[in-house]
Amino acid sequence: MSFTNYILSESYSYVQSLGDRLGEVKDLIDWTQFVPIVSSLYHDNSITGGRPHTDEILLVKMCVLQQWYNLSDPALERECNDRISFRHFLEYPDTIPDYSTIVDFRRRLVDSNADDLIWAELQRQIDACELRIIHGVIQDATFIVADPGHAPSDKPRGRAAQTRRSKDGTWAKKGNKSYFGYKMHILVDKEHFLIRRIATTTAKVHDSKIDLSKEGETAYRDKGYFGVKPKASIDKTMKKAVRNKQLTEKDKRRNKAISRVRSKVEHPFAVIKRTFHGGTQLVTTVGKVHVKNMFSAFSYNIQRINTILKQSRKELAICRPAKQVEAG
Repeated sequence: MSFTNYILSESYSYVQSLGDRLGEVKDLIDWTQFVPIVSSLYHDNSITGGRPHTDEILLVKMCVLQQWYNLSDPALERECNDRISFRHFLEYPDTIPDYSTIVDFRRRLVDSNADDLIWAELQRQIDACELRIIHGVIQDATFIVADPGHAPSDKPRGRAAQTRRSKDGTWAKKGNKSYFGYKMHILVDKEHFLIRRIATTTAKVHDSKIDLSKEGETAYRDKGYFGVKPKASIDKTMKKAVRNKQLTEKDKRRNKAISRVRSKVEHPFAVIKRTFHGGTQLVTTVGKVHVKNMFSAFSYNIQRINTILKQSRKELAICRPAKQVEAG
């Protein structure tokens, strides 16, 4: 650690006293487990030499910070150099990668699908914390909007697009409102509200086309999935009235019971959109949007794990006096 970073680490104690969420979650994840995944994206560690690439853990952590604080690539570089709390989260590196390095890292994740391996490793660590799926899962989707641009409709979109318009984004309508861009599909466990599976599509893909459930699970879903059976063993999809067949009172009671459970999926969406401001993405392809969605979900999960641990410690503190009285 350089002398400058030593001074910063000493100064961090005051920041910590004011409350620092990043400091609380920094050690909840074993970041070293991501090193082999990221290392596989580069080919400069061979005996032939070459300029070494940036520290793998630093790259992953910076992508987490970017989605957590809704930072552009240049702003991410600036804030990582400027904020003490960011420096502490990053373990006081001697140098901060420039923003082009982060852009290149995300591109490598898209090209190799290594973002799925990072997500799988996070899920493995969540399971190791005894936060496994137990009684059920909840699936839902939300729009992630993009910039449709201002070019005439006859201008090319797709891969031939030469404007800021999204290359892969599509239009979709919900109610009386139209959306342009993508959809983020997530599956949350019923007990802990942790995001366990994630997928990204264009906006026009219907929710029911994406099934993230697995055999042996109980899947809770809203009316948008009605008529499509999930892979889950028990289907808890809300029913909706169709032509010549209205809902019975039993169906309405069932829907109400499912809705009480299913509504919990709105919590991660609220955090990602309101806290992280992740409801809008300026990148232009499904793959790039998916990487950003994954890191948004990653950030949400480590925040949620921290909350769960705080709640468990509070419950333990409440239980201790009762046990002491009983022992006396």
